[in-house]
Formats: sequence, structure tokens, C-alpha cells
Amino acid sequence: MAKEHSFDITAELDIQEIKNAIEQAKKEVNTRYDFKGIHSEIEFNEKAKTITLVSSSDSKAEAMFDIVVSKAIKRGIPAKAINEHSRDQVGGGNTKIVLSIVDTISKDDAKKIVKAIKDKKLKVQAQIRGDEVRVTGKSINDLQACIAEVKTLDIDAPLSFTNLK
Repeated sequence: MAKEHSFDITAELDIQEIKNAIEQAKKEVNTRYDFKGIHSEIEFNEKAKTITLVSSSDSKAEAMFDIVVSKAIKRGIPAKAINEHSRDQVGGGNTKIVLSIVDTISKDDAKKIVKAIKDKKLKVQAQIRGDEVRVTGKSINDLQACIAEVKTLDIDAPLSFTNLK
């Protein structure tokens, strides 16, 4: 009997890399000439998985957002992992942007992945297991074709393919 092979589709992120990216973004904001004398702050809430950006103007807050995303990309965090949650005007004419970190696959996205795999008619089985999707099959080639198919889908989470056995 042929051996079963499998892999997991997850949206896991390395929290330490996110922290490192935020620290690098703070350093860049503190040293950039266009931020001299301007109130700006970056805060990371690990429990709520949010990043709060506060600056004295809308354009500066937008620049801070770009800095955070570019630093995250350099640290290996996909841009899809950081979404703008809200943008508000707060006291003193400051702008506050709250960014949320996406590190799970939603139920709808998991169903979309499973449906796409079944529609491809490969000899693999896909099942949702919490916040990950497990794909099993007898042929590694079928699993690799499955990975290629899932990569073409428009999913809002940063997908990673792990535990290929």
C-alpha cells in the first residue's frame, strides 16, 4: 500500500519578526528628517494583535503606515498580514490609524480553499482543522499541483504551506 503524504495550509506569523519590524519602524520614524518636531508614535498590542499609529497629520500617519509595512516585508511578513482596521481623527488634530494583524484563515476562506481543491479534481482530500486546512494524498505531485492552485486564489490571509510529509 502506498504511503499517504500531507501538508497543512496555515496563516501563521512569527510574532518576534513583527516586533522586530515595529522596532525598526520606530527607529526610522525617529531619525527621518520629515518627522523632526512632529508628534508620532507606534504601539504594538500583542494580545489584540493590533498596531496603533498616531501622528499630527494624515499624510504623516500614512507615511508611518508605509514604513511599518515595508519593514514587515523586509522581515519576511507578507503585506497581506497587515490590514487597516480604522482611521480616526483624535484630539489635537492628530490622526490615529489602527492596523490589525491577520494570522488565521477565516472559515469562509477555508471553505473557499477546500472547494477550489475539490473543483481541481486531484486525487487529494482536504479538510478544515480549526484555523488550518490539512490536505492528504498519495502522490506528492498532486499535492504540489494543489499548492499551485491554492496560491492562485484571492485569499485575504498570508498563506503558508507547512509539514509537507
